[in-house]
Amino acid sequence: MEHRRSILTFIVIALAIVYVGRLFYIQVMDDTYKLDAQNNSRRFEVHHPARGLVYDRNGKLIVTNEVAYDLMVVTGQIKNLDTIALLSLINVNKDVFMSELKKAKQNRYKPYPIVKQISAENYVRLQEQLYNFPGFYVQTRTVRKYPYHCGALVLGYISEVDKNEIEANNYYEQGDYIGKIGIEKSYESYLRGVKGGKYYQVDVKGRVKGSLENGKYDKNVVLGKNITTTLDIELQQYGERLMQNKKGSIVAIDPKTGGILAIVSAPTFDPNIMVGRLVGENYKRLVNDPLKPLYNRPIQGDRYPPGSTFKTLNALVGLQEGIVNRHTMYGCQAGYNSGGLHVGCHNHVSPIDLVESIKMSCNAYYCNEFRAILDANKFPSVREGFLKWRSHILSFGLGDRLGVDLPSERPGIVPKAEFYDRVYGKNRWKSLTIVSLSIGQGEISMTPLQMANIAATIANKGYYYTPHVVQEIDDTVFDKSFIQKHQTSIDPKFFDIVQEGMYQVVQGGPGATAWFVALKDIAMCGKTGTAQNPHGADHSIFMAFAPREDPKIAISVYVENAGFGATWAAPIASLMIEKYLKDTITATWREKQILEKDFIHSR
Repeated sequence: MEHRRSILTFIVIALAIVYVGRLFYIQVMDDTYKLDAQNNSRRFEVHHPARGLVYDRNGKLIVTNEVAYDLMVVTGQIKNLDTIALLSLINVNKDVFMSELKKAKQNRYKPYPIVKQISAENYVRLQEQLYNFPGFYVQTRTVRKYPYHCGALVLGYISEVDKNEIEANNYYEQGDYIGKIGIEKSYESYLRGVKGGKYYQVDVKGRVKGSLENGKYDKNVVLGKNITTTLDIELQQYGERLMQNKKGSIVAIDPKTGGILAIVSAPTFDPNIMVGRLVGENYKRLVNDPLKPLYNRPIQGDRYPPGSTFKTLNALVGLQEGIVNRHTMYGCQAGYNSGGLHVGCHNHVSPIDLVESIKMSCNAYYCNEFRAILDANKFPSVREGFLKWRSHILSFGLGDRLGVDLPSERPGIVPKAEFYDRVYGKNRWKSLTIVSLSIGQGEISMTPLQMANIAATIANKGYYYTPHVVQEIDDTVFDKSFIQKHQTSIDPKFFDIVQEGMYQVVQGGPGATAWFVALKDIAMCGKTGTAQNPHGADHSIFMAFAPREDPKIAISVYVENAGFGATWAAPIASLMIEKYLKDTITATWREKQILEKDFIHSR
């Protein structure tokens, strides 16, 4: 009996401790009921900061803000809602409204944006009648506007945060907006600012009675920081016009700084369609568009073979390794022949030296030169020769991401020796096996941004700065990585020879591959390319820089399924260079031809 009494006593004491502990937690520790009571008598109205403005390199305002109005609801404060009367004021579909109201009821005392971006006209009508709808109030915010209607993928857009973004960063709540692509995403933490807000005392009907404790708990808004970009918005706009009804890209860089002057992806879209209540519908349309306007070709197109533009790099490697010099000559009999392999070439004089090989874009010259590099006696094996060749190519920023300040950059491909080991067997592949690399075909690929950066590197005679689109952020120390010089493994003295070859491509008169795009009073250096495409017509490629002395612009143009590089890509580059350096166009007939050409709907 004594044992049973002890057990009973213990159980009673334990229950008493649990009961007292629960009471203590509810009354002292747990503030749920207190918060419910407080939420019935006060409201926190979030004040969203205006996002930072965005300017181009010339001070033109290219991203600005407009006021928008969101209808907010605190469902725990709703009294006798007249749904029909409310909907008549805001012009919203009833089913959509009721669906959002259901979501809002998941947290009765948390403000929820039930109708976003109400028009100014509807806002005026609503404000006059809002007192009839307890639990509802209007919150102002700013939305983006893009006055030049271009640069969608580089400037980006903002949209409502999703669940994953809220979970990843506690700054964001349901209804907040965040940068999705481009600068808006890369520089989100600078552009967004810091939210603030005011606490209000409300009555039982949810009507505001005044500030809570004279603003004691209010939070100040911190505006977003303004950004100045390296873009020339008029050049960007012009590039997008030239690429209408075409697939491909244009990338223009200031070689002195690495600042991107224009970065065009085609097809594209007006960034203003990603503002307003139709954002969801417009986004679905863009996603489902077979032309992939959301695909950022300049930085994501890493399956583009460089074609004959790559011969400039093979020339530099051959010079650096002492395999060729300016006067080294190779013959060409309508192409390169070895065993059963034939690599075709167009008709031109033969034999030719290195400068002429660039001018004429001779395939046979570079098949011979590439094999001479890999088979050189200075290397114990073809594999070692290949590894040396590859190390030089990598020093130009290929085979890896350049580090541009835009999201989702891809690295391109410079194949490793191990890749060929897997395909052909270790020590079973030879220089002839991979000779297609000599003319920018085969397994090598690069992004259009990397190609423009090669042009900038040749213009600088052996170095480059990481390409970037942001030049300055207000009251912020700029990223120093963008002012660090990247030196290639090629001696600067060899770039004069390649520059001369590129100069002859444009300025060398009839017979040169791009002589007809030469500009008066502008010494342009360029290189044509035609990349084989197993899925259709070849791609038209051109890279260039100008002027030859004191270069101010380096450019790559890639027009998909357009044939020879000299036919379409070179004229587009020429127009872009003249537009940037002279702010005028002399060959208006050529401009008209480019603007009217349609490669998308004509096939």
